[in-house]
Amino acid sequence: MPAIVLVGAQWGDEGKGKATDLLGSALDYVVKFNGGNNAGHTVVIGDQTYALHLLPSGILSPNVVPVIANGVVVDLAVLIEELDGLEARGVDISKLRISANAHLIPPYNRVLDKVTERFLGKRRLGTTGRGIGPTYADKMSRVGIRVQDLYDESILRQKVEAALGTKNQLLLKIYNRRAIEVDEVMAELLQHAERIAPMVGDTALELNQALDDGANVLFEGGQATLLDVDHGTYPFVTSSNATSGGACTGSGVAPTRIDRVIGVVKAYTTRVGEGPFPTELHDEYGERLREVGAEYGTTTGRPRRCGWADAVIGRYAQRVNGVTDFVLTKLDVLTGLEKIPVCVGYDVQGRRFDDMPVNQSDFHHATPVYEELEGWTEDITGARTFEDLPAAAQRYVERLEELMGARISVVGVGPGRDEVIVRHDMLERA
Repeated sequence: MPAIVLVGAQWGDEGKGKATDLLGSALDYVVKFNGGNNAGHTVVIGDQTYALHLLPSGILSPNVVPVIANGVVVDLAVLIEELDGLEARGVDISKLRISANAHLIPPYNRVLDKVTERFLGKRRLGTTGRGIGPTYADKMSRVGIRVQDLYDESILRQKVEAALGTKNQLLLKIYNRRAIEVDEVMAELLQHAERIAPMVGDTALELNQALDDGANVLFEGGQATLLDVDHGTYPFVTSSNATSGGACTGSGVAPTRIDRVIGVVKAYTTRVGEGPFPTELHDEYGERLREVGAEYGTTTGRPRRCGWADAVIGRYAQRVNGVTDFVLTKLDVLTGLEKIPVCVGYDVQGRRFDDMPVNQSDFHHATPVYEELEGWTEDITGARTFEDLPAAAQRYVERLEELMGARISVVGVGPGRDEVIVRHDMLERA
């Protein structure tokens, strides 16, 4: 049975939660393999809207085992708040599994994240200030704290003391902030240790055994391709690998077990935070996309920057992820536009680029080369087959499919769980 990776194909907020929910009845496990509570999924079920930040969206499917794998960084307070909120709404949270090797976000890294971003001034990266980057930096520097450390207080204290030896010097001498006490950190980290203990285990072993037993496993990426620390628009990226390759290192499942890669892409483009964005609109069209599409961050509430669809980015995402199927979301937001531009290439000081420039300066100075497609005025939220769509909407989907290099298997025509058109079964090969 397949192991499937689901990734965002732009800068995030593409609707990955809805895509996971769509597959929910066919899945046995949904695995979050990277990131932390710096990104969110919004899932609409009936008249209920669920905003998830740290938990995999599979937790909303009763038959699914949700997994927080080793590649995730965990803020325990946020995790408990989310679990309590879902439980209060009648969601079963008892199946959640948490990797013993996942890293914890200690309070000193949240402080450092915020003060460092302020210190950068105009050079700021646009982080969420939740301690994600400093925690991944600790992981790579081999001074991080893992979930399993909660269950050996002696080791935990040693690690906290070692970390604060350096962190407090930064806070005191560079950022003019107060030092953080070891006992303060210990108390926060241990506060929820007993609560999550039954959920903690060797999730890499469990996932491999599940695949051996024929389970369907979905690996759900946080953030998106253009935010990947290696393959994104560096340095305006996240601190982990959000592309399909990160599913393997972030979960302990080998690449030979991955069968399908699903890329989620909006019918237009959005971005939160700093960094280059070739198709960004600073006019009434950008404002229209923001308001009609409700483009405000699930986690931060920040207004998203909006622009036209960018097929160059789509092709790049297809290539670096090995996308087999695209899910196109929010097609309905484009209803009512007379003409809809699509970026098919870039002009950089007179040079044409049909693929992503490797040089960040070229990407920063890229001017979109647009192809205009006809718009439509008909309400498409009731469409349930591709043929139900107006001819112009069908052509828009088909043209994006041609430009991005992989089939568009699902089209989202509204925010609701059932407001989708399934063109191809994503669990079957083309």
